[in-house]
Amino acid sequence: MRTLILNCCYLVLTILVLPMVAWKRFRIGKYKHGWGQKLLGNVPARMDLKQPCLWLHAVSVGEVLQLRPIVDRLQRVDPQAKIVISTTTETGHAVAREKFPHCEVIFFPLDYSWSVQRALQRIQPDLIVLVELELWPNFIFAAAKRRIPLALINGRLSERSFRGYGRIRPLVQQLLQCFSLIGTQTEEYRQRFLHLGASPGTTLVTGSIKFDGVATNPDQPLTRELADWLQLTSQAPVFVAGSTQAPEESLAINVFAALRKNFPRLRLVIVPRHPERGGEIAQLIRQQGFIPLQRTCRAKTGIDQQRLENREEEGKGEDDSSNCIGLLDTVGELGACWGLANIAFVGGSFTNRGGQNMLEPAAYGAAVCFGPKTWNFKQIVELLLAANAARRVQSPQELEQFVCEMLTAPALARSMGTRAKELVLSQQGATDRTVDALLPLLAASPAGYRHRAA
Repeated sequence: MRTLILNCCYLVLTILVLPMVAWKRFRIGKYKHGWGQKLLGNVPARMDLKQPCLWLHAVSVGEVLQLRPIVDRLQRVDPQAKIVISTTTETGHAVAREKFPHCEVIFFPLDYSWSVQRALQRIQPDLIVLVELELWPNFIFAAAKRRIPLALINGRLSERSFRGYGRIRPLVQQLLQCFSLIGTQTEEYRQRFLHLGASPGTTLVTGSIKFDGVATNPDQPLTRELADWLQLTSQAPVFVAGSTQAPEESLAINVFAALRKNFPRLRLVIVPRHPERGGEIAQLIRQQGFIPLQRTCRAKTGIDQQRLENREEEGKGEDDSSNCIGLLDTVGELGACWGLANIAFVGGSFTNRGGQNMLEPAAYGAAVCFGPKTWNFKQIVELLLAANAARRVQSPQELEQFVCEMLTAPALARSMGTRAKELVLSQQGATDRTVDALLPLLAASPAGYRHRAA
């Protein structure tokens, strides 16, 4: 009866959102792929049952990137183990295929009973690991019925989600009781899971994997490629506005326009949260009188490369590239782009998104700021602010003041960046704690898995 009710609810929701999905599919090219896997569970079948199989689920790009240290450690433990990575979004799927070429990458089945049953039957995983929080009832109950161990890693539960789940606590308690492990980022999150009905014996604080998965050395190939593409000079301070949503791109452009008179070498790079908005943002840049250097075009629009090189050699004032604004409308390149930043603004923080990951620019040692709305990263924000390793700006005017202050006092910007990088390094270690908690679950798997020390 429970399954029937859930399927009926999902069908109603599907009918309601179908017009929007169809419009986005044909208008902007989203939702084109993976429907056989999503609706029917037609994922690739597991052929070798002798080695253990781990199914790791990450919703989108952010969660996929968090899996990098986990997958690396698991593959060191047993290079022969099969790892399946599922995602919900197409951008997450694309990034997973790029970052994990030796893993099976699939789309997560929609939570209809037939699709999850078929997917579980074809993959036959020995352990299912969910990143952060994904509670799909049909999927979780089906896995539990098959006696497949379930683990939740890097778990977090915002105040808003906690209140929402509290309204359906009886169902949530049943779901949480199906987990063999719930690893949370903080003690506060652990207490929220316990209040919703998680078992104390399976719920522990492992820390945030986000601290482990970030790069700290900007000297990497993609970062150098981006610097060449943007035609950056060593004297040019770089302001990166990343994971932005409307109207944050306009805010960044306005700051850039206001400060160029006093800081003519300043460069701006915008990396929108949704790459498909690239055309819209490029038009916005043109309307403000600048040239969009759009990554998807791979073209140095409006710049004479040889003339720029000659100016650099002669050391003559402002070069032609200063009138350009970099627009990184691609998937999976923001992490490397943060390595270019002297000053970083993390988007989604002037909108109702609730903020985006500010650890990546902090780990590179940029002077980081973000807006007032960062509830999705409450603990991380508190750590950064307490260490004076970042700045919260309450308004567009404060954003401009922050950038101006960092440009005027570069030593102050460097010291803030140093504190941020040191903080990230001091918080690392969650990967080892998480994998150490997962290994006993694998050791008890039907495949007879016996882990070896990494």
